[in-house]
Amino acid sequence: MSGIYTEVRGSGPALALLHGWGLNLRVWDGLAAALAERFRVVTVDLPGHGRSDWLPDRSSLASQAEQIHEAVSAIDATYSLIGWSLGGQIALRLAAGVPPGCGAPSIRRLALIAATARFAAAPDWPHGAPPERLASQALGLRTDYRRTVGDFLELQVRGSAGGEAALAQLRAALFAHGEARPEALARGLELLRDTDLRPLLGGIAQPALVIAGQYDRVTLPAASHALAAALPSARYVEIRRAAHAPFLSHLPQVSALVTDFLGEP
Repeated sequence: MSGIYTEVRGSGPALALLHGWGLNLRVWDGLAAALAERFRVVTVDLPGHGRSDWLPDRSSLASQAEQIHEAVSAIDATYSLIGWSLGGQIALRLAAGVPPGCGAPSIRRLALIAATARFAAAPDWPHGAPPERLASQALGLRTDYRRTVGDFLELQVRGSAGGEAALAQLRAALFAHGEARPEALARGLELLRDTDLRPLLGGIAQPALVIAGQYDRVTLPAASHALAAALPSARYVEIRRAAHAPFLSHLPQVSALVTDFLGEP
């Protein structure tokens, strides 16, 4: 058993939603409700987040992807994915068919929100976050857990239209459903620091929609644009006056984009 907590609503083609670092499936409530009119929506707590178990011996990105596939494929063997931020990297791993034990995941389409193939900056990757920011977050988790998570929530909406309302929704999701385990958060930062999925992108054949926020300070729009350019069959959309959580601040626009994309033949 994967120990992954899921919730299912609606009917139609299966669609799994994977949230980002530090949050849980409650962050998807608005988008899930809108999409459930057309799809069988499966919202997922990532390992160690919300109500999902944390298994230290299955903490690699590939192993976390495998756990999620086990849970979602038990509901429907064929599904599409929406991945946000860290959830976007897990979605890319699944679409690439990399996790051992997954066989060949039957993933139809891929919608990636504020996602990047490499989160941390590098000499050949100017679009990433400064490594010192990740180091500061890692230190903050050890010294002031709640403040570190709270500061990250604020960073996600900075500069966004409707940012205060989006921040309130992030906070409500975090505290209404359960906080992530500190060890899962620490491991998540390590994965964001070290993961580089660029070598896998050419082998991801599924149609993809990459959505970025114009003012995103967590995943720069340039990083999402580069991701879309490297995927064989991807379209890039940048939402004006949005930041890292456009599915909260610009829900009707994101819902329409995703619905149209997933409905394409």
